[in-house]
Amino acid sequence: MKILLVDDHILFAKSLSIALCDNPEIEQFSSTKDIQDLEKQIATELPDILLIDINLGGLTDEDGLMLTQHLLERFPDQKIVILSGYNLPVYRKEAKRIGARGFISKDVEPDELLHILLTIKDGATHFPREEVFIEVLELVASGVRRREIAEQLFISERTVSNHLQHIFEKLQVSSTVEMITKAIKLGYIAQSVI
Repeated sequence: MKILLVDDHILFAKSLSIALCDNPEIEQFSSTKDIQDLEKQIATELPDILLIDINLGGLTDEDGLMLTQHLLERFPDQKIVILSGYNLPVYRKEAKRIGARGFISKDVEPDELLHILLTIKDGATHFPREEVFIEVLELVASGVRRREIAEQLFISERTVSNHLQHIFEKLQVSSTVEMITKAIKLGYIAQSVI
């Protein structure tokens, strides 16, 4: 497997190289900070997986999600995985929406990272599951009533109530307004949803 990492932190790139290169499954690992020549590097190296950080520092005006979207327009078959320290649901959802094949937190163990990358290379995707939780949050924040949420998600009203109870407990809140405010603050939903 050939991997190309786009990250502004040299130390992280070096650490990841050391962690992965001992594995026989890794044919090539390279990293770059050169966004201007990135398309040329992709066309030359033909990486199986392109790993991109969300926060690219001063490398470009774009964040890693915008860069991913532009690269997928140019290389629609390229498997791109977001590897970031910003492990927020709103970023995971956006990564999935734009066509990335996965979202991995930087605090992942090297062995687990390798396993995830191999499954993505073989055609799988990897997005941590909180989808129903997020959907219920977004629908409530948009002003949708429980009955309509149940119809849209093909679940019972009782299940919607159970999800809401779980969300209240998880966010440690006691009202819907408090829930929405905290969900936005923690990055579970975007403010534009409201």
